[in-house]
Amino acid sequence: MNDTNPPAKDNIVLFPKTLDYYQIQLTVMLESERYGEAMELLRFLLQCQGQEERHIDEWQALLEWLETAFPHYIEGEDNEQAHLDKEIDLDEEELTRLKVMGKLAEDTDYANKLLYKVMHEALSEQTMLALEHLSYLNGEDIDRSLTEWLQTRAMHPLLQYRVLQTLHKRGMQGCVTFVRGQEQVEVEIENVPLKDSDFPLVVHDIVDRVAQHTEVQEPTLYYFAQELWIQFIKGAYGTNVYQSLLIEEDLVMDIWAAALHQTVSESLTGSRNEEETRAMYGITENIRFQFEQAYRALKQFISEGL
Repeated sequence: MNDTNPPAKDNIVLFPKTLDYYQIQLTVMLESERYGEAMELLRFLLQCQGQEERHIDEWQALLEWLETAFPHYIEGEDNEQAHLDKEIDLDEEELTRLKVMGKLAEDTDYANKLLYKVMHEALSEQTMLALEHLSYLNGEDIDRSLTEWLQTRAMHPLLQYRVLQTLHKRGMQGCVTFVRGQEQVEVEIENVPLKDSDFPLVVHDIVDRVAQHTEVQEPTLYYFAQELWIQFIKGAYGTNVYQSLLIEEDLVMDIWAAALHQTVSESLTGSRNEEETRAMYGITENIRFQFEQAYRALKQFISEGL
């Protein structure tokens, strides 16, 4: 999103329980040397209200260090040089793979230590990094351990999705069945998207419809809509809800876009204004029930904690 006029700080609030998720994302970005993305995330976090002073000080200090150490990553500055640097650098995945292979050479029990961290320690940025490192290690025992853990342990939908991605990266194929909420879900591992852009086009079209109504006049709402939508899609992946929104019909896409707009608007402003949102997307009374179902699905996901 090209937002040349960032919204005032007082107008931005984080969704409940999202701080830990953003901290994990920031750590992963720094570990994988995605400094431009890390700067963008830090600028966003510094606009959010209600954060502890120590977090603000840490983010500001880290942003200033990144801007000093990697000036060519600053948006709008020396894009040609940044592109050149990216071309001559080794592929990030290859760098990570080499790092993991080096640790395995130093410690033959490295895989088991990663599995223990993932399965028995509290969810943190280290958990996510351990999952990423497991992607590069060989061994059917790792596949079995992760699959059994996925099938027998209750965990947050976003963590379930990261496990599925790890199994895909490891080259596992075939179906895996597990429980998400009250629903039994069956997923083909080789079809799990590894990047956000790998999701079906209809997934992106839905948030694009929100952009048509908000990107210019309400950029903050659009930013949060993008963030919430991609996390919701990952959390819902493989479920009946996910399958229902893949129908490439304008009506279905309008329903989900309206529900997403309404959910984010309420979180930002505290006011409902549902009739105005429904009118914006052409949600008439005869499809209001479907709109409310989509809206409830999004609200439930937020209440679980992003």
